[in-house]
Amino acid sequence: MDAPKTLQEAIVYFSDPERAFVYAVNLRWPDKKIICPRCGNEKHSFIKTRLLWFCKGCQKQFTVKVGTIFEDSALGLDKWMTAVWMLVNCKNGISSHELGRTLGITQKSAWFMLQRVRFALKQQSFGKIGGPGSEVESDETFVGGSMRNMHKSKRLKRFGFMRGAVGKTAVMGLLDRESRTVRTKVVPNVKRETLQAEILEEVAPGTSVYTDEAMAYQGLAEKQYVHQIVNHLHNYVDGRVHTNCLENFWSLLKRGLNGTYVAVEPFHLSRYVDEQAFRFNNRKNKTDADRFNLAMSQIAHKRLTYSDLTGKSDSPHHPETGTGTEIPF
Repeated sequence: MDAPKTLQEAIVYFSDPERAFVYAVNLRWPDKKIICPRCGNEKHSFIKTRLLWFCKGCQKQFTVKVGTIFEDSALGLDKWMTAVWMLVNCKNGISSHELGRTLGITQKSAWFMLQRVRFALKQQSFGKIGGPGSEVESDETFVGGSMRNMHKSKRLKRFGFMRGAVGKTAVMGLLDRESRTVRTKVVPNVKRETLQAEILEEVAPGTSVYTDEAMAYQGLAEKQYVHQIVNHLHNYVDGRVHTNCLENFWSLLKRGLNGTYVAVEPFHLSRYVDEQAFRFNNRKNKTDADRFNLAMSQIAHKRLTYSDLTGKSDSPHHPETGTGTEIPF
């Protein structure tokens, strides 16, 4: 059977445990050189009846799941691979409630699955973007509930006043126009030292950096950048100077957060931002299968336990065990 190209084909293809196993092995070890994820030893024996290896170095068994986001999961690769396929290819994401109904698992399990997949999608930084003659947009946005939807007494109690971005989480973005890719990061604030430190770390000197009129960007021209500003009080485009490409990304991000996930805790927001950035950066010249293969190639050496994710025990007997942060729809 040929490799899947659609969701329907993927479900059928990965329903065979052995076929799913071989597919996962080829993506994790594309050079066919299988090493123990625990000790790095290359000497092992394969137990075909159980689809696992016995390492002759550490004298322990390991499967293709060990050392990946799938580790210690009782769910089969058929469910995991279907979840990965749906998340990376659904334009506005997929909620844990919908995924749970689709796979026949609980919402809590689906939520944990999705968080681990998002963790694997985290942006990989490969040096600075831009350079002399290149153009980079820089902008920030605020994510959080609207204060106008809160009761007046609750608003005053939490924030002390009625307007502004207090209580919301700031996200900064940098978009390279040449590669049409975005880099994002949840930041503690939008002060000058915070935003400019991110630009200095991610953008090469000599780059033309386009921003809005925010005071936080003043002084970039003194740091070896060609800084140009578009004043949104007068217009949104001034020749080549605009931040509309980043505004488009913010629109896609908030469409998913507001429409699909409804409510996201600030503590988990960075993974949802990474999810949207992955789809945005791989939206062109890639098929659904290409995005799936890319995501699956990033699952190794990334472990996210339930206690690390929530700060709570994953034991069902633990009194503070949570069930996720998304609201059903």
